[in-house]
Amino acid sequence: MTKDNIYLKIPCKPDYISLVRLTTSSIAHNLRLTIDEIEDIKVCIGEACINVINQENKDNISIQYEVEEDKLTIRVKDVLEHETEEVDGFNKEELGLLIIRSLMDEVGFTEDGICMVKYIE
Repeated sequence: MTKDNIYLKIPCKPDYISLVRLTTSSIAHNLRLTIDEIEDIKVCIGEACINVINQENKDNISIQYEVEEDKLTIRVKDVLEHETEEVDGFNKEELGLLIIRSLMDEVGFTEDGICMVKYIE
């Protein structure tokens, strides 16, 4: 199987996160992932989008899906790994990244954003 690339670019607004989650769900379903795996991936893509939305100067969220026989790789541009200020002892962005790290098989950061991988068994 060759690698298929799917690109999605949405306005940087919370209203469009459901579109991203549905698109991600459809792609993962086509790979025959389990319902639990699909839900985990949807949570992670939502958290990545929220990370970008919380930045003040972004107009769009750019997402790339790389579909391969043995894995799904999702790249979200402009996701930041660094910590932000705590509010009442709680850092929402840090929690979102912790969730992503716990649910995906691989997570990496580049200067462009985040790369999340889910392996297909």
